[in-house]
Amino acid sequence: MFALNQILGTRARQATARAAIAGACLLAAVAAGCREENSAAPAALPAAESGVVFSEVTDQAGIPFRYTFGDFAYDNILESSGSGVAFLDYDNDGNQDLLFLNGRYLEDISDPKGRVFRDATNALYRNNGDGTFSDVTDDAGLGGGPWWSMAAGCADYDGDGFVDVLVANYGPNRFFHNNGDGTFADRTDEMGLAGPETLNGWVKWSVAVAPFDADADGDLDILVGNFLAFDPYHLSPGSPQRMPAPAEYPGQPSNYYRRRADGSYEEAAAEVGLHFPQNKVMGLTVFDADDDGDLDIFQANDHHGNYLLRNRGDGTFEEVGAKAGVAVNLDGAETGSMHGSLGDVDGDGRIDILVTDLRYGSLYRNLGNGRFTDIILSSGAVVGLRGAEAWGAGLYDFDNDGDVDLFSANGAAETLVEKPPTLMLNDGTGRFVRVAGEAGPYFAGKRSGRGAAFGDYDNDGDIDIVVNHVDLTARATLLRNDTANGHHWFGVRLAPTRGAPEPIGALVRLTAGGRTQVRVYQPTQSYLSQNDPRLHFGLGRDTQVETLEIQWPGRAVQKLTDLPADQYHTVIEP
Repeated sequence: MFALNQILGTRARQATARAAIAGACLLAAVAAGCREENSAAPAALPAAESGVVFSEVTDQAGIPFRYTFGDFAYDNILESSGSGVAFLDYDNDGNQDLLFLNGRYLEDISDPKGRVFRDATNALYRNNGDGTFSDVTDDAGLGGGPWWSMAAGCADYDGDGFVDVLVANYGPNRFFHNNGDGTFADRTDEMGLAGPETLNGWVKWSVAVAPFDADADGDLDILVGNFLAFDPYHLSPGSPQRMPAPAEYPGQPSNYYRRRADGSYEEAAAEVGLHFPQNKVMGLTVFDADDDGDLDIFQANDHHGNYLLRNRGDGTFEEVGAKAGVAVNLDGAETGSMHGSLGDVDGDGRIDILVTDLRYGSLYRNLGNGRFTDIILSSGAVVGLRGAEAWGAGLYDFDNDGDVDLFSANGAAETLVEKPPTLMLNDGTGRFVRVAGEAGPYFAGKRSGRGAAFGDYDNDGDIDIVVNHVDLTARATLLRNDTANGHHWFGVRLAPTRGAPEPIGALVRLTAGGRTQVRVYQPTQSYLSQNDPRLHFGLGRDTQVETLEIQWPGRAVQKLTDLPADQYHTVIEP
């Protein structure tokens, strides 16, 4: 374990936020008991003890990265979709580094004026450990080739103790093996992970990477989510001046890669029940949704129902989204879902799912036994998400008070219309109140955000935020959490034994002050992005953790007691 600095900043004033919500829910024809009853949230939520402050420190941290969509104005769905950002500790020095994914100029897709962006690359910034970063893209070999990069799956795929990177592209995907000396080697062909050149007649468009041990054989398999068959020449009938909607394109099936004995991968989506020829994936989130000991997949889909892919226990899957109550929103509509973010919003010990979209989102409360009900209305979260057009999002305890709060990066999809970001605090009962106006200048302005990632880059015990933007300002934003309310915290890094797979899906329960919190080891919880893999808990005024219980994948349970707060602890799998 290693001790960290005290929380930075000054005490902010107390804030009072009220939200009025009206309206009734229309019940759709899905399984009974999986939808919220007709009700409205309280007219006024309790006052929130806020004091949450974020400082925009991108320049002083030494991050000059600028995102490009290969043009100066976007007019197609590829350009408007943006790219993500990933936290990863690629050099094992205990500091979280940052990998920004980037678009670029593409012939016959971008406007000719965009040729100035033809050499755009991804960018890797090494965390110097003093609050600053250094650009090591070229030295590390992670810039990427002539492909448009969307997301990155960062995991230790071969169990050698170093995080590797699988980049999901519009075009061939690329696998970069970590050499352990600060450099990466492109082993895509050797591993068999480039993916097909085309799907449904057009260039393969990968947007999500979900590594996990699907069949419990002791190594990481990979599900790569593909979006749609993008025809750059398609114009909307009757409205050629309008950007065509996702519904006007065919989908593309995802690719499931099963690890062979020699360490390479074979495509086996159809064999395990994961081949859906017309799906339009936007996000993949893996966790044990029905608490039966194996890993399931929540698949956020664009303009068709979301999937919950239940693991049958043998590494094969069945789609149960409608039966589970997660296929549609509160109005029974199939929306443009972005991603599933995990968190126990009401403190009942079960993992809930926040899904952002271009309407008002969904918050699926876990009822147990693999069933969910949408509480986006009664939770108050709808107040901050309606009309926001939300993309990257997370449920994290930004004020270290012991419950998860909500952030989303927002911006219009079809036009370059900027929107203010959403920041809402949990009042401790699972209801959210808006506090963005008091959290710092970034929240008072407007941007057009896409990918967003969450982590403690300065190791001071609170959760910071990094956002990739598609607006013409183009600068990424690093938001340092400077909240100073005297609350304590606890962090844990889960380390598998050497040669074992990264423990994707491990469930961790922490009890302090008689209250139990739960987290899932799942870094991939935000649109196109990957979060700090360390698990973070706010403790409020408590200074000691009574018990820490880790349910490792495969159901092995490890229990630790009497652990000090305000530190990151490393726990090695038994």
